[in-house]
Amino acid sequence: MSIETVSYRKELQVKDQYDVVVVGSGPSGICAAVSAARMGARTALVERYGVLGGNLTVGAVAPILGSVSKGTMRDELVERLGVPGCDEIGATQQCHDFEKAKRVLADFAHEAGVSIYLQTPVVDVIMDGNRVDGVVVSGKTGLKVLRAKTFVDASGDGDVAYYAGAEYQMGRDGDSLVQPVTLMFTLHGVEEDALTCIGEVDHVRYKGERFLDYTTRLCKEGYLPPNAASVRLFRTKVPGERVVNTTQANGIFAVNSEDVAKAEVDLRNQIDMVVEFLRRFVDGYQNCYVKSTAETLGVRETRRFIGEYILEDSDLRTGRRFDDAVVHKASFIVDIHNPTGSAQAEGVPEEVTPYDIPLRCLIPKRIDGLVLSGRCISGTHRAHASYRVMSICMAIGEASGVAAALAAKKGINPRDVGYKEVQKVLLDRGIDLFG
Repeated sequence: MSIETVSYRKELQVKDQYDVVVVGSGPSGICAAVSAARMGARTALVERYGVLGGNLTVGAVAPILGSVSKGTMRDELVERLGVPGCDEIGATQQCHDFEKAKRVLADFAHEAGVSIYLQTPVVDVIMDGNRVDGVVVSGKTGLKVLRAKTFVDASGDGDVAYYAGAEYQMGRDGDSLVQPVTLMFTLHGVEEDALTCIGEVDHVRYKGERFLDYTTRLCKEGYLPPNAASVRLFRTKVPGERVVNTTQANGIFAVNSEDVAKAEVDLRNQIDMVVEFLRRFVDGYQNCYVKSTAETLGVRETRRFIGEYILEDSDLRTGRRFDDAVVHKASFIVDIHNPTGSAQAEGVPEEVTPYDIPLRCLIPKRIDGLVLSGRCISGTHRAHASYRVMSICMAIGEASGVAAALAAKKGINPRDVGYKEVQKVLLDRGIDLFG
């Protein structure tokens, strides 16, 4: 069947010109924008939702997982959000307050002098040859163009890089399936001594067996949604609360709006079944009820763009060091949620040796004027399953902001910025890159 097309031509107003435009204000984007602005770059932060933060706020994702070396913006943000530091598996010990985060992150950007655009999705790019020259944004007054000397794509899905025609991969080798999506929610009315469970690496016991073995058994008996055997329960700073990471929709490609709508309906219905399970089968949850739900899906995986270097599985396994490292001692398990079933795709998640992420992973091949940031950087499916978490994405964001600001200041493409210059800025901020 042929696909109908239309021709559309319109003159667009250039809304403003910046040194650096960052697209996406999630954990990586917020750090990228503040990082660039603190270097004196005139910086804009463009966000499709009505608040900043992405998974830190509207996605209701917590706790803040993963770890990196000392001195990055990750440390500053965790302190601003008021949550304790990392435990032995690289997680903050409590979930942050999502409502507080909406204010904290806005202040974080405002104090740095970042121009903030909310409810402003990017819908296309303006190209000058192979260089990104502008982004087309949509708003209540129509389409506009924001121009910049350098752009940072922190959109998660790599929207800017995609519109620019950058080469990418999606999913795992063999069948290209991506990790499932989840809708996070918060419970109230939980007894304070009720159990918590961080995930597959947690061996908390319940009624004589490992808790996740218990939930898996009851899932098979039909008491949980078919792919929701792993019931992850996180403590917040509020007595009687737990953040729940359990619902799961498989076969969802979150770059397709039809798939997003399908998952939204499915996962909201799954919440009721999960709550009923907890009331019936887990001590201390008999009187629990849903306090709030995320405003958007928690998306683990979409596009991964091909950069000047592809971070490999072996780099994580061996804890590889790079001459052009801009993130040091990144650490989190290879956390692959099963694309075709429940729990982990590979059984017990593989542990990593703290590894570096080189600047080359942030530079897309053949596209100029653009720096990648967050989970869309260049890496394999399995490497991505480790570096996609928020602590590591924050550190990637800080480095991407430095690279973008240096490129804008010098009037050169990001790929031509010397890695030692980026490292010098990071070191001068007190970040450990080589220890």
